[in-house]
Amino acid sequence: MSLHIESHGRGPVPLVLIHGWAMHGGVLQPLVDALAEHCTMHVVDLPGHGHSRHCGLPLEPHAIAAAIAAATPPAFWLGWSLGGLVALTAALDLPRQVRGLAMLCATPKFVRAADWPHGSDGTLVHQLASDLETDYDGTIERFLALEAMGSADPRAELRHLRQLVFARGRPELRILQEGIQLLEASDLRGELPRLSLPSSWIAGRRDRLVPPPAMAWSAGQCGGDYHEIPQAGHAPFFGHVDALVQALQPLFAGRRTASPA
Repeated sequence: MSLHIESHGRGPVPLVLIHGWAMHGGVLQPLVDALAEHCTMHVVDLPGHGHSRHCGLPLEPHAIAAAIAAATPPAFWLGWSLGGLVALTAALDLPRQVRGLAMLCATPKFVRAADWPHGSDGTLVHQLASDLETDYDGTIERFLALEAMGSADPRAELRHLRQLVFARGRPELRILQEGIQLLEASDLRGELPRLSLPSSWIAGRRDRLVPPPAMAWSAGQCGGDYHEIPQAGHAPFFGHVDALVQALQPLFAGRRTASPA
């Protein structure tokens, strides 16, 4: 079984969309709807997730990037959260395939370190992996709450995420643990200076999983644009899709903007 990629929209701008941990491409539907006239989109379900649950491809950024590139035309790539690691890997490995990069609440290094104060608590991330073995549903629920935290209406956003998370089936425990290991181990900070294509780093000011300073720093390392959506949390496509679309326009148009960090 091949990687599941759906095509949506009829606009002139080609765009690959990649979701985050434990989710599927359907979670990005508000953004897909908002861009339907402007973009032709290729919406990916990551290996082990959604309709790609049985595709057999490893949850490994280089392999996933190559598989997506083989199945889609040259395009802009947008990665949300964990999907940002795949999009960033593609931009570094396959610059002829990636016209521009949009990192949405995504960072080159997820876990905090002595030289990286902008990451998430490593103990929390490790505990998430451990808790999955004994309480799969409860662990997913706690993660969704973290995603919703900081949004203008966290209770409504959490309800929406609950409805969506398993709409295309339940990811296997093994895949979710591999995703957490990927978040724990990945560190692409040193690769950012060689990113040669246009990039846009879009943060939610209230994000509790990917701190905005991590994204502002990353944009500075590669000459990218930094945009901050004031009232948004980790999932700006819920409730802030118009601001998100506006933040993407300079990237699609090939313009560089100056945004305050």
